[in-house]
Amino acid sequence: MIVRDHSDRYILIEQDNHAHISGKLAANWQEALFQGDRVRKAVEFAIYHHDLGWRLLDKQPFWNDKSNRPYTFLDFPELPKTVFYKHGIDEVEQNDTYAGLLCSRHYTRFLENSTLEEARLFVQHEKRRQQRIKQSLPAFDQASFDFHYGLLQFCDNVSLYICLNEPGAAKEQEHPFFKDGIPIPDSFAFLKQKKAEVAWMNDQTIMMDVFPFNGSVDVMLKQKTVTKESILEKGVIESYQNAPLQQTTIMIEAKEGYITN
Repeated sequence: MIVRDHSDRYILIEQDNHAHISGKLAANWQEALFQGDRVRKAVEFAIYHHDLGWRLLDKQPFWNDKSNRPYTFLDFPELPKTVFYKHGIDEVEQNDTYAGLLCSRHYTRFLENSTLEEARLFVQHEKRRQQRIKQSLPAFDQASFDFHYGLLQFCDNVSLYICLNEPGAAKEQEHPFFKDGIPIPDSFAFLKQKKAEVAWMNDQTIMMDVFPFNGSVDVMLKQKTVTKESILEKGVIESYQNAPLQQTTIMIEAKEGYITN
């Protein structure tokens, strides 16, 4: 779950909904800037579904009794994470092998430095999976895969920028992750800069100085607002399930003088 904490309420965004924003961005990536057209559908599927493991989990938020707030994707305990990560990767791989390889690489990165035994076993299992899939693909290309993985990371970060910040946030109020911009993967050889400058123009428009998309992209931000008073009275699960879904269209546009190549 992605959580924005206010004095009297929480804004909650399901990880799978965040991933759908990432997928919309990937689907609008300029064809001339995409490597490996043969697997493009698989790459888009991976990006759209990279948080599939969280889909059911986020329907009933977990409460962090130590910090007295809902668990977020950042502080959710590692042991159950390994279970849900594996479940999500398994589901993606059943639909598309190459997409499963991308998601496996994505989640391995998060636990590679963990000291938890279960996390270590998860990483070992996923590296075996990655090797098995690579060997099964008749024309696996590492350079193209690195680009596709970079695309997943970049679209994921743009979506996180939208979800972690309050719409219309001033630069000094932005989430610490993105105050210096959005990292540009090394595999994006067509770009020379290390960070993409991004900013809210108003509460429904974001401008970027790096814009490899096919024109302006509109994405749907889905979230729920749950009051802290309701959580005290009814608990976090009932409060969340009874809260109406709020949907807002966010436009992502090119800053004047934007860079594509």
